[in-house]
Amino acid sequence: MASIGDIGKKKRGRPATDATPVLVRLMPTQVSPLDAWIADQPEPKPSRPEAIRHALTDWLTGQGYVRHREDPEGAD
Repeated sequence: MASIGDIGKKKRGRPATDATPVLVRLMPTQVSPLDAWIADQPEPKPSRPEAIRHALTDWLTGQGYVRHREDPEGAD
């Protein structure tokens, strides 16, 4: 019979990932257009963090810092 001490604690919270958390504060003039973009998206609608990641990836791709998904050689 296992003693109480043998029972492992349940892990709580969000599962660990290889992502780095970044806190960003947005002005109301930035949040309103972000929410409008989210409202225009099909279901399931992205969360604010997902929308920000999407916008950042699109911008970085356009600037040449991130490769296009369909272009393995890069965005040049």
